[in-house]
Amino acid sequence: MFQLFIDSDCDFTPELAEQYGYRLISMPYSFDGNEVFPYVDFDTFDYHTFYDTLRSGKMAKTSAISEESYKEYFEPEFQAGKDIVYVHFSSAMSATFTGMRHAVDELLAKYPERKFYAIDTKAISICSNLIAREISDLAKAGKTPEELVEWAKTEVDKYAVYFFADDLKFFAKSGRVSNITAVMGGLLGIRPIIYIGSDGKMVSIDKAKGKKQAVSKVMNYVTQLQDDIKAHKVLIAQADAMELAQLLADKLRETFGDDLDIEILPVNPTAGAHCGPDCVGVCFHAIHR
Repeated sequence: MFQLFIDSDCDFTPELAEQYGYRLISMPYSFDGNEVFPYVDFDTFDYHTFYDTLRSGKMAKTSAISEESYKEYFEPEFQAGKDIVYVHFSSAMSATFTGMRHAVDELLAKYPERKFYAIDTKAISICSNLIAREISDLAKAGKTPEELVEWAKTEVDKYAVYFFADDLKFFAKSGRVSNITAVMGGLLGIRPIIYIGSDGKMVSIDKAKGKKQAVSKVMNYVTQLQDDIKAHKVLIAQADAMELAQLLADKLRETFGDDLDIEILPVNPTAGAHCGPDCVGVCFHAIHR
């Protein structure tokens, strides 16, 4: 027996976690020093209010959860005789996984008969979300934890995510793009096209002038890299930019057919603290990232 875990940085809500058989770990953010744990301190993510707060000039900060928090999540499963498979956002993006490893080492010493499996999606937001859904389907089909880990070794890199943001100051503050790039982007309306590589890090690989050109460039990457796209779900992320997300969805259906399985999700607040409002992206099954 084993229990699947996921974190809120993967755009999972409690409802989605229950649907796919996951236990949800809440990753916090804070405004003015007030720490907030998604789906612990609130039931539903009011993304419009969250991103409007960022538009007003407030900056949100993110932080790692404690070792004790990890123990509180994991120990009940070990006590119940279950192993754990934790499908998580990119370890290259956060120091939180150092604390996780310490907590798990202590728990495994206490419960030596139990096993813990970590599957690094090497991504965040919708890319992690789509990978986690595929893993859930495999688990429901009877795959063992070892088989899930083996699947992830090759398949994780076949889920690509490409996105762009409206205001680069949020990426600049988090170190995702240089301050110069952020300033120039704000002045000239230049939007970097960003993807997450197989090392789990965000990289700016192109730039666009204006939202429509940004959508067009993202579409080019999808067209070039997609692999049997209609056999898999396509996820679109929007940070309070539903109109722009819908434009991208329309372009995808024009290109690949009206029956393309597309779902639009709001970017979770922890990831949203870094990308800021009006960020839009797409995740799809690809030849490579």
